Amino acid sequence: MSFLFFIIIPMLLVGWAQMRVRSAFNKYSRVPSTAGISGAETARRILNEQGIYDVAVEETGGALSDHYDPRSKVVRLSSENFHGHSLAGLAVAAHEVGHAMQHAQGYLPLNFRHAILPVANLGSSLGMPLIVAGIFFSATGLLDIGILLFAGAVLFQLVTLPVEFNASSRAMAILAQGYIAGDEVRPAKKVLNAAAMTYVAATATAVMQLVHLLLLRGSDD
Repeated sequence: MSFLFFIIIPMLLVGWAQMRVRSAFNKYSRVPSTAGISGAETARRILNEQGIYDVAVEETGGALSDHYDPRSKVVRLSSENFHGHSLAGLAVAAHEVGHAMQHAQGYLPLNFRHAILPVANLGSSLGMPLIVAGIFFSATGLLDIGILLFAGAVLFQLVTLPVEFNASSRAMAILAQGYIAGDEVRPAKKVLNAAAMTYVAATATAVMQLVHLLLLRGSDD
């Protein structure tokens, strides 16, 4: 029963979220926006309107690889969104600029997420190997260190949620100011909400894994 609850259900949740975002993006990436501008143009215009001139807009490879890099101060858009004029590309570009706005304004959750990134990376790379080693060798010390590191990665996932939802809220507020027509508001929200669900699913999965590990650790005492 615990295997079903802590392993199978999270896998199904993540799979469902990924299917949802692909479905929404594929649908609205074929719908041209009334603004008639590319994702790159959208990002640059919004940045300029917000008085953010030290953030570049670049093309990056891969599908749905769009992101904002706070270290380099670059909004990176996938080729399809960078060059395309779709409604989905418009929404994604505005969302990534939302992160640049957070950075420029010192948005606390974003700063905190960036600060704990090294811990999260360490937890993602070493947490599970140490946990497995601790279980295999019956070494509670290794198991505890692994769980602690993994908890750091889970904390990063939790902090990511308000960062992503806030960026989407900023994007919708800006897009409604002349970038999209009234009948485009709902589709744009669908794209951003579907993308947000991937973060929700990933966070829920990480939390359930952590709870499972804590229960296993408790049963050893």
